[in-house]
Amino acid sequence: MQVKSGATHTGLDLSGPDLSGGAFGDLDLTDAVFVDCQFEGVAFSETGFEGARFKGCRFDRCRFAHADLRGARFDDCVLTKNQTGCEFAFSRLDEAQFTRCDLSFVRIERSSLHGVELDTCNLRGAVFSKVDFSRALGKTIVRTYARFTRCNFELADLAELRAPGLDFSGSNFREADLRAADLEGCDLRNTDLFQAATFGARLARADLRGAQLSGLNLGDLETLADLKIAADQQFDLLTAMGIDVHQT
Repeated sequence: MQVKSGATHTGLDLSGPDLSGGAFGDLDLTDAVFVDCQFEGVAFSETGFEGARFKGCRFDRCRFAHADLRGARFDDCVLTKNQTGCEFAFSRLDEAQFTRCDLSFVRIERSSLHGVELDTCNLRGAVFSKVDFSRALGKTIVRTYARFTRCNFELADLAELRAPGLDFSGSNFREADLRAADLEGCDLRNTDLFQAATFGARLARADLRGAQLSGLNLGDLETLADLKIAADQQFDLLTAMGIDVHQT
């Protein structure tokens, strides 16, 4: 079965022993389009997907290693099955876009994610390990950018994530591991941080207006200067610190 760059592929079952474990290795599929295709057990090793488009596709136990996914777009795709998500390692996902995708239990490690955008995606139980949202624009200028809006990070492992200034507005972080995460200056408006592990997290200048903050202990944070909250959120924060708040 032949797939090639720039071509449109619809309804293909790209799985099975003949395509598993490396048949997509070192292929150039730049600007290829895949619609309602299924990939099972495929190892995308050094595969070039720059500018590729995936619509309604399913990925079961797939691994992207040293893959180039810059500018790729995923719409309504599923990258998980039976609590086993796909893996991305040493890959480039700069400016990739995911919309309404199920990325539950996906594992992303040592990959570049500058400018990645995820909207209304399920990242329950996902793991982000040593990912990089930054790009050097000069010797002394580094820009960090990515956007995760209305995403579900429930039970996700985001410990030590370096994500200053990113947009996480409207996302769910219930019981997520945010220990030692750098979220300074982040847009966290209307997020849900109920029972999230935040010991050692950096939240200076972060905007938490409208967020669910039950259980967030300011004393556990590494930084909190200029943290933004609304007046009606004071009660939850003070209560979490053991302060007995009375109305009068």
